[in-house]
Order: sequence, then C-alpha cells, then structure tokens
Amino acid sequence: MIDINKKLKYGLNILFIAVVAYLTVRLLFNNRELSEIMCELHRADKLWLAFGCVCTFCFIAGESVIIKYMLWLFKEKVPFLRCLKYSFIGFFYSYITPSSSGGQPAQMVYMKKDGIYYGYSSLIMLVVAVVYKAVLVLLGLFFYIFYHGYVVDHVGDYMWLVYVGFFLNLAYIALLLIVCLKPLWSRKMAIKLINLLTRIHLLNAKNNERYIAKVTRIFDNYVKASKYISDNLGSLFTITWLTILQRLALFMLTWIVYRSYGLSGASFMEIVALQVMIGVAVEMLPLPGAAGITEACFIAFFTGVFSDELISPAILLNRGISFYAVIIIGGLVTLGTHLLNIKRYGKDTDKEKQQKELEEATVAQIPSSDETDK
Repeated sequence: MIDINKKLKYGLNILFIAVVAYLTVRLLFNNRELSEIMCELHRADKLWLAFGCVCTFCFIAGESVIIKYMLWLFKEKVPFLRCLKYSFIGFFYSYITPSSSGGQPAQMVYMKKDGIYYGYSSLIMLVVAVVYKAVLVLLGLFFYIFYHGYVVDHVGDYMWLVYVGFFLNLAYIALLLIVCLKPLWSRKMAIKLINLLTRIHLLNAKNNERYIAKVTRIFDNYVKASKYISDNLGSLFTITWLTILQRLALFMLTWIVYRSYGLSGASFMEIVALQVMIGVAVEMLPLPGAAGITEACFIAFFTGVFSDELISPAILLNRGISFYAVIIIGGLVTLGTHLLNIKRYGKDTDKEKQQKELEEATVAQIPSSDETDK
C-alpha cells in the first residue's frame, strides 16, 4: 500500500519522535531515576486523567462525526466505527509526518479500499482541512484579542513564533480556498508551474503529459467541489461548530492536567488560551508531530502557571495522552486495518495499478446540491 521509500521516511520520522521523547524525559527530569519520575506522575488524580483520556478520544471521534456527517450528505451509509478507523489512521499519519501532511492522503487510500469514491473522500478531506485550520486561527485570534495581556505575559519572547504560526496557517487556508473557489485558475497556474519545472529539468520531461493529466483530474474534482460547497453553506456551518467542539476537547487537556494536581489560580479560559497559542505556533512547522518544539513552547508558555516542580510531569502527561497514546493506538488500528485488507484483497503487488485506480476514481461521483436530502 505504501512504497518502500515512504515506509523508510515514516520509520525515520517515528525514530525521530522516539528520540525526542527520550531526550525530553531525560532533560525534564535531569537524569533522575525512573522510579522518581513515576512517583511524580503518580501524584496526579487518576479520575482527572481518565477525563483527559475521554477528551482526547472525543477529539479523535469529533473528526469521525464530521466524516460520517458528510458521507451521509452523499447518501453513503458508513458505520461510525469505520469512520473512527479513518480518523485514527489519519491522526497516526499526521503525527508522524512533517506539517501533518500524510494524514489525509492515507485516509483517502483506506476509504477507497472500503469502496468510498475518491471524489467523495477528496471533497471531505478538503473541507475538513480548511475548517480545521480556520477554527484554529479563529480561536487563536479570539484568545489573542480577549486575553491579550495574559497571552503576551506568559508567551513572552516566543510571541514571534506565534506570529509566524498565524502567518503560515493563514497562508495554508488561503491556498486551499483559492484551489477550492478558483479551481480553473489554479489548474492553469499548476500546469504552468509543471511546464516551468520541466524546462529547468526539475521534473522529467518524459512524464510532463502524465503530470498535467494528473493535475487536470485533481482540479476537475475541485471544480465540482467548489460548486457543492457554495450550494451547501448550511452544512459548512454545522461542520464548523463540530470542529470547534473537537478542537476544544483537546485544548482543554492542559487544564485537566492542571486540575489533576489540585492547582488553582489560573482559569479554564486562560489555560486554554495558552494551549491554543501553542497550537498556532507549532502545527505548521515541518517537524513530525511538532516534536521537541511543542515541549519547548509548553515550558515557555506555562512557566508561572504550573509550579517548577510540576511543569515536567505536566508536559509528560499532556503529551503522553494527547500525542504518544494516539500514535500507539492509531498505529495499531492502521496495522490491523492493513492486515485485514491483505486478507480481503491479497497483498498489493501492482502499485501502479492501485495508484491508477485511486487517481481515476471519477469526480463525477460528487453529487450536486439537489441530489442530497438536507
């Protein structure tokens, strides 16, 4: 399903994350014994941590609800557990690839294996990507405006990273919107870019027509996607609110860890504000899972919120629940799904055939607005 080069890249990314995790533990606890580390972690209230695990699951399941909702709009009856499978697979690949770039392509491949048209899955992933990032920016702007003093005081010298994060997220959203709202113009620009890269020999001239044909298929898909989205703004409103709830389910995890140690003084909104700023700052950085920089931002932003004694276990609990546990569970779900697909379809022996089937899944399957019951 995935070629050898991609498997190697994924393996190196996972190794990078594991090394960062090990170094984080050693640096945070200054080479103390494992028993001491476990003792500090054990001090946290287990009921609060269980609540944190539920919130993280709700974060994953929130995307599943959106996927199921959009498939329902297309009159595709897909069980919720299958949508949950797509979400775990997506977050697994997102967390092990730079800038979360691998999640949605993987989801589309596994959806195609389950008989969901590429036209459907590509539209769903496009909408999810735009709204997911847009909600982050909206939450970031809300907390930056209404909690400006608190944010600036605690973020301190890292404010430049937050500003860079706002810029990168807005640029990403703008690019997706241009592709979605102006697909014909975007296709024309993409073809010109391919021809330019071919002329300067960055792309193989022999494959020029194949590249153009592939781009044409993709942007033909976005032509219909553009019309469908403009005709279904009500569904976008629903998806936006679902995404806000999904995002908040994860952003509140730091407050849950804070309460698990019996701390008080910082409000729920203040802690969520700082966690949102971390999301703005790191999500678009080209590091697998934003590993390393996320921990550094946590220390910088939450110094003064958590005591010096508890900042280290707070980081481990937060990242352990929201990141490493998701990678482990998502990896197991992905492996199990892959093995079941091999059992069902046999081992992939013709990569080109599979890729062709994926790319040629017709965009005509995207229904127009009058074909869906609202």
